[in-house]
Amino acid sequence: MNVRDIRKLFPILDQEVNGKALVYLDSAATSQKPQQVIEAVDNYYREINSNVHRGVHTLGTRATDAYEGAREKVRKFINAKSSVEIIFTKGTTTSINTVAASYGAANLKEGDEIVITYMEHHSNIIPWQQVARKTGAQLKYIPLQADGTISLDDARATITAKTKIVSIMQVSNVLGVINPVKEIAKIAHENGAIMVVDGAQSAPHMKVDVQDLDCDFFAFSGHKMCGPTGIGVLYGKKQLLEKMEPIEFGGEMIDFVELYESTWKELPWKFEAGTPIIAGAIGLGAAIDFLNEVGLDHISEHEHRLAAYALEKMSSVDGMTIYGPLDGAKRAGLVTFNLSDVHPHDVATVLDAEGIAVRAGHHCAQPLMKWLKASSTARASFYLYNTEDDIDKLVEGLIKTKEYFSDVF
Repeated sequence: MNVRDIRKLFPILDQEVNGKALVYLDSAATSQKPQQVIEAVDNYYREINSNVHRGVHTLGTRATDAYEGAREKVRKFINAKSSVEIIFTKGTTTSINTVAASYGAANLKEGDEIVITYMEHHSNIIPWQQVARKTGAQLKYIPLQADGTISLDDARATITAKTKIVSIMQVSNVLGVINPVKEIAKIAHENGAIMVVDGAQSAPHMKVDVQDLDCDFFAFSGHKMCGPTGIGVLYGKKQLLEKMEPIEFGGEMIDFVELYESTWKELPWKFEAGTPIIAGAIGLGAAIDFLNEVGLDHISEHEHRLAAYALEKMSSVDGMTIYGPLDGAKRAGLVTFNLSDVHPHDVATVLDAEGIAVRAGHHCAQPLMKWLKASSTARASFYLYNTEDDIDKLVEGLIKTKEYFSDVF
């Protein structure tokens, strides 16, 4: 399936913004949705809308089959051993918070260490700050190389026998770097620690095999991978999840409730309190079908090609500062940048007038912004529906932006 055929499946891309054809370069924030996903969610509400697990009537059975079928699609997508290791959540943020509040709170004590990096998204910093504060554990950071990459030597120096949890994003949402999480997991395990991987920016763009990575937990969001908003996944090794306590309580996750005590259902349902995100899970299942049809290898290759092309074209713009590795083969499909003395929000505003959507701000990575010595940046991120023509329009828009502010000042 070529990119032109793919684009036809995304109805939102066939529109004008401010009188210009839409160029959507903000997929790292949220991806657009193909017709198949939209129809899957619509069909659920039109044809089988019912709660799951609790009833024996026909609609309830159909909804349950579709919901649990989506869980199995996720299992295959990341190559988990069992579907009981797949927990549906609201997204990456909820998934990491669950690990921190359940596993972290129960297994950390004063003097223990939690290791992360300066590049982490706030969702992979704040939960660890909070559990460290409650348990007395210490939060440590693996330093970054000049280009924003991680040295395994630095990882070995930072992860010690006191380390109990290592939590690192597989792909940076700012620098685009692809971190060696498999190798870091090995270092963590050699020191008796568990490995948590933030896969928000990797699962949509490359093949993920949690057994090969040997991570203990893996978190990602549906909305960044052509699925609906409000649905995400926490993968965890069965032996760890079985020992963990749920952090939300109520219906669906219980086995028996007595007046003064209760017991929980088995995995995965003990972590899915209340009516689950049924339509979201079904939509995520449809998104996985779509991504598998296109091919994750094809998507990854396409994005590496776009990243290399963008780096080459954007580097030619006078006054351009690009953050992260300058080798397209070493990064995922996004480029974060600043343009001379023009504020990123002004850059994004002028580009929007040209129909070009990019993200501007600190990208929920303020410690990394401080490390970069930048208060904020602009970011163009690519996905399977983007083309070299989109990047050409971006570069034209950046040149116009620079000329506009040169005239103003």
